[in-house]
Amino acid sequence: MTEPFTAVDIIRAKRDGHTLTTDQVAWSIDAYTRGVIAEEQMSALAMAVFFQGMSVRELDDWTSAMVRSGERLDFSRVPRPTVDKHSTGGVGDKITLPLVPIVAACGAAVPQLSGRGLGHTGGTLDKLEAIPGWNARVSNAQMMAMLTDIGGVICAAGEKLAPADRKLYALRDVTATVDSIPLIASSIMSKKIAEGTSALVLDVKTGSGAFMSEPDRALELARTMVSLGVDAGVRTRALVTAMDVPLGCAIGNALEVAESVEVLAGGGPADVVELTLLLARHMLELVGIDTDPAQAISSGAAMDCWRAMIRAQGGDPLAELPKATIVEDIVADSAGVITRCDALMLGRASWRLGAGRHRKEDPVSDSAGIEVFVKPGDDVTTGQVLMRLHTETPGLVAHVREELRSPRVGEPAIVVGPTGSSHNQLPLIIDVVEA
Repeated sequence: MTEPFTAVDIIRAKRDGHTLTTDQVAWSIDAYTRGVIAEEQMSALAMAVFFQGMSVRELDDWTSAMVRSGERLDFSRVPRPTVDKHSTGGVGDKITLPLVPIVAACGAAVPQLSGRGLGHTGGTLDKLEAIPGWNARVSNAQMMAMLTDIGGVICAAGEKLAPADRKLYALRDVTATVDSIPLIASSIMSKKIAEGTSALVLDVKTGSGAFMSEPDRALELARTMVSLGVDAGVRTRALVTAMDVPLGCAIGNALEVAESVEVLAGGGPADVVELTLLLARHMLELVGIDTDPAQAISSGAAMDCWRAMIRAQGGDPLAELPKATIVEDIVADSAGVITRCDALMLGRASWRLGAGRHRKEDPVSDSAGIEVFVKPGDDVTTGQVLMRLHTETPGLVAHVREELRSPRVGEPAIVVGPTGSSHNQLPLIIDVVEA
């Protein structure tokens, strides 16, 4: 068949700062999905977008075209209002695990299509796979049944959901075009729109351990994604939240599952509980459910929902989680106050201990990770345990410990200053963005 455009003309137009037409954008995404536009040509177009940006209309068209590249799920037969949450990721961000059963226990349906970790940020599916027997893959029919009967499902996205984004995401990763707000926003929102949920709450992280380390850039990304969602008919709201300090105490797959279960049992770290309940309230508000999500914890309904979700995907919610064979504590050399607890350094350390992967196909260790027992502003005594390292690989602990305590460049991951020292830490909730 004769193609209506050529890739070279479209690359040249965007390179030179022109606005692409709706037809040009639609053809570009479709032709790339079909293999008509070669990888090197899409690389050039992505780089042109990286430098020239996109207009609001171009970005809407680009996102819509990626949605149309595959199937779109239909939850109209689910007898509950559907609402989802997406986080841009961070260190110790296990919020999805307690959040989905809490919101489901309050009467909503939460179709949480999640991914795997890469680098220092953890992946929800990797965490859940630490539970014996749990399976990330479910059919559309199974998903519908779980949403109807239980109210929540956390699973891998199907291959047919926004396949153009899957191709483009991999390409951006190897062409230094990841850090583009239009490309990030369209990547996230094309999958969420194709997922078919009626409402969406976005958790946009900022700080050293986040993809968007600068709050202004995180706010811009939040506004862009909210606009895309609303334009697509999805009720969308975004929270910009802190990721300069790890969320909670646990970093690593089985460790984070255990901490999530603590939250569902009525305990857990204060910051994890606060953010989970806040996101739950926003999700319920968007679908018109007027109830206090904290009651789902206190009544035990959220825990019941969690166990039902895990069992429905082949897991045993009561099974013992994997434990590392090598565990070592790092203690304070002096008394004082914590002035620094860097999320990025701790996330990278957990990754090196085995909790993360270098490439998408790499395996991860279920038991590896770090427990962090202090936050900025905490008083500590000499010899107090600051963090605990977990791994299955002999020889890693000594290297990681040295990197955390005496890095080649910069300060240690955790710094103990003299009593009375000040500390800088972002507020947990920085901003809320809605249409």
